[in-house]
Amino acid sequence: MRGSSSHVLSLLEEAENKERKHIMVHVMDSPGENHLPRVYIQDASGHEGKEVEVQGWLANKRSSGKVAFLLIRDGTGLMQATAFDGDYFNRDKLKSFKAVPLESSVIARGKVKREERAPGGYELELRDFRLLHAAEEYPIQKKEHSVDFLMERRHLWLRSSSQHAVLRVRNRVMMTIHAFLQERGFTLIDSPILTPAACEGTASLFEVPYFDLGHAYLSQSGQLYMEAAAMAFGKVYCLAPTFRAEKSKTRRHLTEFWMLEPEVAFADWVDNMELQEKLVSHVVQEVLEKSREELETLGRDTRLLEKVSPPFPRITYEEALEILKKKEFPISWGDDLGGDEETAVSEDFDRPLFIHHYPASVKAFYMQPDTEKPELVLNDDLIAPEGYGEIIGGSQRIHDLALLEQRLEEHRLPREAFEWYLDLRRYGSVPHSGFGLGIERFTAWVCGIQHIREAIPFPRQIYRMYP
Repeated sequence: MRGSSSHVLSLLEEAENKERKHIMVHVMDSPGENHLPRVYIQDASGHEGKEVEVQGWLANKRSSGKVAFLLIRDGTGLMQATAFDGDYFNRDKLKSFKAVPLESSVIARGKVKREERAPGGYELELRDFRLLHAAEEYPIQKKEHSVDFLMERRHLWLRSSSQHAVLRVRNRVMMTIHAFLQERGFTLIDSPILTPAACEGTASLFEVPYFDLGHAYLSQSGQLYMEAAAMAFGKVYCLAPTFRAEKSKTRRHLTEFWMLEPEVAFADWVDNMELQEKLVSHVVQEVLEKSREELETLGRDTRLLEKVSPPFPRITYEEALEILKKKEFPISWGDDLGGDEETAVSEDFDRPLFIHHYPASVKAFYMQPDTEKPELVLNDDLIAPEGYGEIIGGSQRIHDLALLEQRLEEHRLPREAFEWYLDLRRYGSVPHSGFGLGIERFTAWVCGIQHIREAIPFPRQIYRMYP
């Protein structure tokens, strides 16, 4: 990362040739002289009073004549670098900082100093500053841009403080999920992306040609494979991309998204809900504790998140219908609950809410019927508060071979594609349960953002596949 003075000058000349003002910077000492340790901004507090080197990008700048303030980001945080008129910089050099384009890559060297008014509580008193690459005029300015403009430049929008914060929270969510399940004896099993059959019907599948075998589908769920793995390992999960070809334009839908899918042998639908509420509560509290800075950047009101702890309220599908009828929703028994209905029901609760025992007619073929009311299934949808809708769908699975064969026929699914799945009921079948948690919906709720397209690095929607 350390170059010669001639390299710096060539970059400056290049910038000048592009009709920019000549950028005057203090050239660093040659390699090997006064070597300073490189530190990441998130670790700056551990180097107070010491001279260090920071490598990053220029996020903002301002000057008041006798002092220049440069805001540098390195991916781990933001740090203010301050240059004073004095030993290391004169007035002309301070003025030259104004010509350094935003998002230029830079190296800054100086002393770490506590400064409560600066981002992160520390600043860098500059001794040396090096321009690595003078950026072209940055297209995302400090003004309002349309969503389409920003999504077309998603590869650059990721650098903004809000988008950066959302994706760091997403990272925290996913890593916490892994840790929670691993600590409880779950085994990570990767499910295939290409599958020979549908998990929940063929209407929402992406079909792709597959050599001489005809065609395959992009996976809409890893659940069936997790059921097979649960019969071998007991407690398993996958965390992988899934694909739905639904022509939906709502703020809750993507065509490609990530799904957590645990599956547990010898577990019924009540065990399943208890696992869900423990997991969700644990992840939310971890985010509150360890991603507080990101939530503050997003302006997230955390008061309702702080109430997320077990047990969660539980109501039946029929009780949900009664709530909706009181709110004058035109809904009848047997209708599925959409986003508006889920939001209306959740308004009466201050934390995530389980709605269970839906009609079998609106749910997937593999869900176990209630023995006392076979028209209902032993399932649950976990509804997030604040209008974020369903974040988990789960159920006890059918473990009886004859019943599963009947369900496949009723749903007009090709039996030959499911023979391996039926084998699970032929060789040591047991009651088992599982669920799917959508990472983007969960992240959007925790972050308090309105659309899940911002909860994934590069969203895929029915009208967007760029960049």
